[in-house]
Amino acid sequence: MCGVAGYIGTRTLGEQTLNACLATMRRRGPDHQAYKAWTGPAGRNAYLLHARLSIIDLDPRANQPLRREGDWIAFNGEIYNYVELRKQLLAEGESFVTQSDTEVLLAALRKKGWPILDRCEGMWAFGVNSEAEGSLTLCRDRFGEKPLYLYRDATGLYFASEIKAIAVLLGRPLKVNPNHLQRYLVNGYKALYKGKETFFEGIEELPAGTALTIGANGAERGWRYWQPAVAPDDAMSYEASVRGARDRLIRSVELRLRADVPLAFCMSGGVDSNALISIAKRVFNYDVHGFTIVNDDARYEEQEMVEHAVRELGVRSTLLPVTTASFLPRLRELVRYHDAPVSTITYYAQWMLQEAIAAAGYRISVSGTAADELFSGYYDHHLAYFQEIRGEPALLESSRQAWTEHILPIVRNPHLRKPGLFIDAPEFRDHIFFDAEGFADYLTDPWAEAFAEERYSERLLRNRMLNELFHEAVPVILHEDDLNAMYFSVENRSPFLDRDLFEFCNTIPTRHLIRDGRAKSVLRDALAGIGPDLVMQNRRKVGFNAPIHSFLDVGDPAVRRELLRDSPVFEMIRRDKIEALLGKADLPNSESKFVFYFLNCKLFLEEFAG
Repeated sequence: MCGVAGYIGTRTLGEQTLNACLATMRRRGPDHQAYKAWTGPAGRNAYLLHARLSIIDLDPRANQPLRREGDWIAFNGEIYNYVELRKQLLAEGESFVTQSDTEVLLAALRKKGWPILDRCEGMWAFGVNSEAEGSLTLCRDRFGEKPLYLYRDATGLYFASEIKAIAVLLGRPLKVNPNHLQRYLVNGYKALYKGKETFFEGIEELPAGTALTIGANGAERGWRYWQPAVAPDDAMSYEASVRGARDRLIRSVELRLRADVPLAFCMSGGVDSNALISIAKRVFNYDVHGFTIVNDDARYEEQEMVEHAVRELGVRSTLLPVTTASFLPRLRELVRYHDAPVSTITYYAQWMLQEAIAAAGYRISVSGTAADELFSGYYDHHLAYFQEIRGEPALLESSRQAWTEHILPIVRNPHLRKPGLFIDAPEFRDHIFFDAEGFADYLTDPWAEAFAEERYSERLLRNRMLNELFHEAVPVILHEDDLNAMYFSVENRSPFLDRDLFEFCNTIPTRHLIRDGRAKSVLRDALAGIGPDLVMQNRRKVGFNAPIHSFLDVGDPAVRRELLRDSPVFEMIRRDKIEALLGKADLPNSESKFVFYFLNCKLFLEEFAG
């Protein structure tokens, strides 16, 4: 896990600029920083910059940019199956000077070409320079775990793991994009990755699962090397679904335990993190240390389940209570580092978790990201499931009875308390941009954007799950996980984002996904005999979350003065409406989120709009 940056074009970048750019990535790569500059056959200049966090092969011989037979690479990420790829390359006559996965990737690309990516399991964002061709190719992993931002101007193309590095290479601040800020305020975090826009004008991300080559003459060619597909095998038995998911998840965890440094686990009281922890402990006998945020809000409190899992599995545990201490200055620091508003307060809590993981001496954290999107985990998934099984009356009736008994009492969104919602209106999506019209009233200028989604499948539940994975929920989580971990020089790994596991899960018949009111039924049963039964069969979904009042005491006069003082944000948001909102004794979940959105926009504009 590292930081990468670079440029290709007609400009010449000085040593001072290049070193300043490396300095912005020191948290991402504290162990070594270096750059490579060259001039191509067409006279265009190119630069590869790298800041290294040593995870595999800690020897300086594996420092980057790394050269092999005329090709240079700056690589951020991990190729988890590098051991198997290396063994095959050795059998074919290749030799290596390091034990790193980076050299294996570069050797494989040279020998096999870009199709070898199909055999690589991992997470990555990298740039490869061909000295012979004078070209630069950029590439990002299938699920977008590792970031890669792009910026183009009349001189050429800039790229980096973080936006601040691009600003340094450019030599000037970037301009804030007010449209994206309004999108965040009105439609919320699930709208942020539905298009190419970011919080800065001209900045975009290289899409997941794609590569981009910039030729010696500056011409660009982009292509997808992987395309997600849905192909449910309706003949597959429930037992085969469970067995296939178990085998692939175990293999995914096995690969992601590969490291030359110790790793820790983000631990909640839910199914996802405990599935990974249970496999690591009981299948691979890993010395697991889990880290958990706890708070006293009954809606999000999971300590009882966490303590049960800790006792049953015999793992080490660190509990971190939430606190209002220094919240505003610490949140400002987080916004400054993220080059963006923080998506939800969940990720402030997760930042605290990464801080504790780093303080305990770990360089890797493991999280349960994407289990909900692979196996079905959200409350609206139950209603989409009803829509899909509407042609099986007996199954529909028993499923609705279980939902009414176990799920309905804990659902807060009023739209999702209607079991026939998607049967009657399969295109209904107002629950996703919940209360958008109301939040638009807080803006000084009118703004609205209708909900839209990609079409991956004609099946409602599958299509929603893939939109969540690639456009709505998971991209946000990955963005926050990466930056929160990198702030403390920690690598974050997500075992549910495994290509074989993903492709298998998308062959599981839809009717197997939810059983007896339990979402993620296949995952729960896949952990039978491995995970703690009480946790695996618990229907309550909490999520890694916390209410804003756990961190921000809006009743404190000093806090209210800080929130309402003059700020560029009040050119976009009505101060009187915010003052009234802060005066409420109790905030529903949607308004609590909006207070957090407002606060982050305020801090972001104060940091970047000057």
